[in-house]
Amino acid sequence: MKSLPLFAALTSIAWASGPDLDAARKLYNLTDFSRSLQTLQAIPQKDAAVYELMGRDYYMLAEYKKATEVLEKAVAANPGNSECALWLGRAYGRRAETSNPISAPGQASKARQFFEKAVQLNPRNLDALADLFDYYLEAPGFLGGGFDKAQATAAQIAGISQAEGYAAQAKLAERHKQFSSAEEQLHRAIEAAPQQIGKLIDLARLLAKQGRYQESDQTVARAEKIAPNTPRLLFDEADIYVKSGRRLDMARTLLERYLGCQLTPDDPPRSDAEKLLRKARGA
Repeated sequence: MKSLPLFAALTSIAWASGPDLDAARKLYNLTDFSRSLQTLQAIPQKDAAVYELMGRDYYMLAEYKKATEVLEKAVAANPGNSECALWLGRAYGRRAETSNPISAPGQASKARQFFEKAVQLNPRNLDALADLFDYYLEAPGFLGGGFDKAQATAAQIAGISQAEGYAAQAKLAERHKQFSSAEEQLHRAIEAAPQQIGKLIDLARLLAKQGRYQESDQTVARAEKIAPNTPRLLFDEADIYVKSGRRLDMARTLLERYLGCQLTPDDPPRSDAEKLLRKARGA
């Protein structure tokens, strides 16, 4: 009987973190990362789920060092969780991008290691495979990158999603400046997933890079018919215009509309839209 008060107290602590974690998730999904983080910090007994969400909040707030610190705790608390490893890899990747030339290679290598771990833990984690594929494609060989590795990962992706597999093949072809092949692969990706506007945007970007602006605009128009006024589409369309140095008035309008939208964590951050808007204004 003497153990009951202690048991009741521990149970109370465990259940107390449940509603707080749910509340923090809702705030995260509303992109209120600061309040989500404050809610999580107040939880007395933190587990892997709490640390993971804290890491995501720090990541979204561009505090990448703090993100890696708490995500390391998430991985330690739940070493078999693919998502924890994936987000830790992403945080180290951002640290590599924002670090000085001396420390960046070490951060990049850690990013690769955790992307690989995320895939090892769950070979069907498409997000992890996609990030690992991009790493292999972009990173130099001395940091563990390589075209052959990217090809092998693209094959893994294709075994899970036909559309994503075609999209990965398009990136491989574009890297070798085989633009006709890249375009063909993107058309196949669109046929495999006709309602996914991301593949249409990828095609529009590829066409714009080649100066085929009319075809690019027609492809964007196809995406607009599928998902009109989608925040991500507003941003991507503006990005295409700014990078091709045309229709800057339209780009400014699209970005102003984007900044007025209710965003999700999957949308580009407002800071990216503000930076792009400054470019569109010639600042």
